[in-house]
Amino acid sequence: MMTIKRVGILGAGKVGIVLAGLALDAGYTVRISGSGDVKKIALTIKMLVPGAIATENTDVIANSDIIILAIPLSRYQNIPAALLKGKLVIDAMNYWWETDGIREEVLAPDTTSSEQVQAYFNTSTLVKTFNHMGYHNLQEEAHAAGDPKRKALFVTGDEHTAVNEVAQFVDTLGFDQVVHYQLADGIMTEPGSPLFGASLSYTDLKDVIDHFDQTEFGKKIATAKKI
Repeated sequence: MMTIKRVGILGAGKVGIVLAGLALDAGYTVRISGSGDVKKIALTIKMLVPGAIATENTDVIANSDIIILAIPLSRYQNIPAALLKGKLVIDAMNYWWETDGIREEVLAPDTTSSEQVQAYFNTSTLVKTFNHMGYHNLQEEAHAAGDPKRKALFVTGDEHTAVNEVAQFVDTLGFDQVVHYQLADGIMTEPGSPLFGASLSYTDLKDVIDHFDQTEFGKKIATAKKI
């Protein structure tokens, strides 16, 4: 299992900034990039997450052990797939109509968003997490292991070792983990699902997942896409 020391975040919006802060607090070296010139985000990064390194995508990717995609889902194809070759990648994205526009122009109707992101970054290993909890909750509800107020995040992907590595990373950022080993299960965190927006303890989150009728929800989502 690899040892994560350097965290790279593509996306300097609200989620990216919060995750950068959590990673810094956990002792990681953090690089973060935004859209356009580095000078556009450097002052923001200096003020909001002092210690994080504002830089270009290529530098973030080249000098990080793990990459977090924290950009609007509609823009992931703006990143050349080859840049992430061989990288462990966290998909922290979800489709959101206010930022991404018409769903059918962003996503095909027959698979989940993370499956499509993985298909595009086909030489990377993708794990989905940080998707269902709002950025305010992520920022305010991180707690040390054993704290009764600690919340949990859903972590899923197809590659067991990568999922376990990301789960350990999530633990260091202050959250318990409910782990699955099927990337398609990421549909449970997409908008419209019972988990979207959830900020729950491990027991409560696992209970929701255990009672989650993925097949039925999948049918509803598929029907909704066709309307």
